[in-house]
This record gives sequence, C-alpha cells and structure tokens, in this order.
Amino acid sequence: MTFKHFAPIGATLALALATPAMAQQDSGKVDWTGPYVGGSFGYNWSKGDGGEHLRFDTDGDGNYDNVVTTAAGANAFSPGTCGGSARGATPASGCNGDKDAIGWMGHVGYDRQFGNIVAGIVGEAGKAYVSDSVTEYSTTPASYTMTRRIGWNANLRARLGYTTDGGFMPYITGGLAYAKVKNHFDTSNTANSFTEYDRKEDAWGYTMGGGVEAKVAQNFSIGARYLWTRYNTGDYRVDVGQGSAPATNPFIITPSGGTSINRGDKFDNQSLMATASFRF
Repeated sequence: MTFKHFAPIGATLALALATPAMAQQDSGKVDWTGPYVGGSFGYNWSKGDGGEHLRFDTDGDGNYDNVVTTAAGANAFSPGTCGGSARGATPASGCNGDKDAIGWMGHVGYDRQFGNIVAGIVGEAGKAYVSDSVTEYSTTPASYTMTRRIGWNANLRARLGYTTDGGFMPYITGGLAYAKVKNHFDTSNTANSFTEYDRKEDAWGYTMGGGVEAKVAQNFSIGARYLWTRYNTGDYRVDVGQGSAPATNPFIITPSGGTSINRGDKFDNQSLMATASFRF
C-alpha cells in the first residue's frame, strides 16, 4: 500500500475537519437525528498471511491436522509455503502477492441524538475486489495454490459517536458481516486428480472500527471510516485422487487412501473509505 491509495480518503477527512458548521439550526446546534442514505468508496486489503499453510486430512476424519509423507516417511511438503500465488513449481520461482484493490458500498441508516451523544444503526452492501492466496510446495516438485476472492459483501453495524455543536462527530462502530467468497485451486501437479467442493461459500463474521463524519449542509454529511473484518470460512476443500500417479504417491499412501486439502478458516480484511450521506 502507498500514499496514493489513501490520498482521496485523506482529502475527504481534511475537508470534513476544515468545513464550517453550515448545517447549524437556529439553536446553533446540529441535529443528527433521522434516517440517511449514501455511499462509500475507498481501498480494501487483506491481512498478510506469510505464515499460513495449506492443511491436510489424510485419515478422513474431517480434521486437517495431518502431514503428507513420502514412502520413505519424509514430509512431502518440506520445501515450504508462500503467502501468495506460485510463479512456478518451486519456491525459487517466486510468488505473486495478494491483490488489494478499491471497493465501494451503498448504505442506509438511522441516527438518534441524545445531547452530544449520537447512537445509530447502519447497513451496508457492496463489492471489495480483494483476492488472497496461499501456496504450498511439494518435493515432487510441484506447487499447490488456493485463492479466495470476495464477491458481494455486507454488514449491519451499530454506531456510537460524540458530536460537537458544529456537527463534527468521531464515532466507533461494530457489528455483523457477510461475504460471498469464491474459491479457486491451481496446481502444477498433472499426475493426481483434484476435485473441488464448496467453491462458493457464504461467509459470516464480524466487523469493528471507527471513523469521523461532519455535516457540511443541513441534509448532507461527509466522512471517512476504517473497518477491520473477520469472515469465518473453511467449507472449501480439494480432494486428491490417484489419477495417473503411481500407487506410491504420497497423496495415496494414506490411512484413507486419499487426501483432502483445506486452508485456514479465518479470512481477515481491512478497508478505509470516504463516505457521503444524504440525510432526511
């Protein structure tokens, strides 16, 4: 991530801080009570996962806690891993980083003001063009990459803020999160057979963060907000069959006669967005 990714959000925040209180009522105070609709636009990125590994189930018990071994008993995946997509069959070929990208959301909400305290609820839905990959390398040599991408995502959050009389409000927020996660598998192994299950997952989780918002007119506000989100995933798996591989293939000489591959069950994302709302 570089400064250019956050420049639009920074400009919005600067404008919010510098804007005079044009939205004041006759009483000299801004009132946040009421419904609103709007949208947000900004940058999304996933957590660095350099320490993540693919996981294996070789005994068919549904737990991905086994080691795939060669006929000689050695770890078949000793070459290691990378937190991205493989460029070749060995770690020396290098690894492509995860894709961080822009995103957008629409929102609808309601705020209620109690003195200088503002409490409310907001629902959002939109798209985050983020992809996250992890690769494991075998001694064959071969690479095995699992990639997940967020399609549509949404959240339902509570907000709690403190407003100045002039209409500048920092707030904290948190609530439920949902994403449609799309999974994909790539490998340079052309001998075994690979069957994917649950390529599309309904991932539920939670989100939390904070932001600032300022009323720049009686019915219009702008701001910036940051969210950290964790989605619970884990249904996606790849079952490995013998294919054209010999009977001594490490994926086959297992207690179950095959192997299932999975990755971690947590998908963490972050976003920083500029927001704009029309208030009724």
